[in-house]
Amino acid sequence: MKEALFLLADLWMIFAGYFYGWKFIRRYGNYLLGLEWMVVATSGSNFLLWSLLGGDSDSVLYDVAYFFDAFSRSVGITLILIMGLMKVTHRYKPSLGVDVGVFGVAIVAGLFLRHFHGADIHTDRAAFWVAVFYVVVNLLTAVFLGYFVKRLWNAGARWPAIWTGLVTVAGTAIAITYDFFPLPFDDANRTIFYTAALATWGTQGFVYFRAYRALHDHNAALDANPARAIETLA
Repeated sequence: MKEALFLLADLWMIFAGYFYGWKFIRRYGNYLLGLEWMVVATSGSNFLLWSLLGGDSDSVLYDVAYFFDAFSRSVGITLILIMGLMKVTHRYKPSLGVDVGVFGVAIVAGLFLRHFHGADIHTDRAAFWVAVFYVVVNLLTAVFLGYFVKRLWNAGARWPAIWTGLVTVAGTAIAITYDFFPLPFDDANRTIFYTAALATWGTQGFVYFRAYRALHDHNAALDANPARAIETLA
C-alpha cells in the first residue's frame, strides 16, 4: 500500500510539472517557471525509474536524482520561483541572458551540493550547513510567497490565496523535516516522507500555477480599465 501511494504521488508530481510547466511557457511565455516545473517533473521521472529498477544506490540514476534535488532546493524552487512570480507581482520581464544565467547558477549549485546528500549532518559540519542553507532559502522564499498571497487576497482571489498559503506551509514543513527531523515511524527508505514530499511538491506546481493565472488575469483586467487601476492604487 505504501509503495502504491508513493508511485501515485510521484506520478502526480510528474504530471503537474510537465503539464503546468508547458502551460507557463505556452500561455504566459514564462520560461523561468515553465522550465523549473519541467525540471521538477524530470526529477520525478528519474526518481520513478530509479525506484522501479530496484533503487540501487550505485546506479547513475541515484546521482542524477540528487543533482535534481539539489538544483531545485537551492535555486529552482527558491530564486527561480521568486523571479518567475515577479512577472505578475512586479511586471518583471527578465532578459534571455538572465534566464540562461540563473539556470546556469542552478546547474552549478546542483552539481556541487549533490555531494553532500547522504552525509550525516550530526558528524559532517559541511553537510550540516548545507542542510541549514536549504532551510534558510526555503524560509526566505516563503516570505515572498506570503507577499504573493497578500497580492492575491487584495486582488479578490481569495481561494487561490488560501490554497497558496496552505501549500507553502506544507512545503516549508517538508523542507524542515527533510534533513533535520526524520519520521521515527518511517521505513529505511523513508517511503512515507517521500510520498508526502512528492505529493506536496506536485500540489505546489498545481496551486502556484492557478494562483499565477489569477493574478495575471487581475493585472490584465486593470490594464484594460485604467480608471479601475487608479482606484485600486488609491
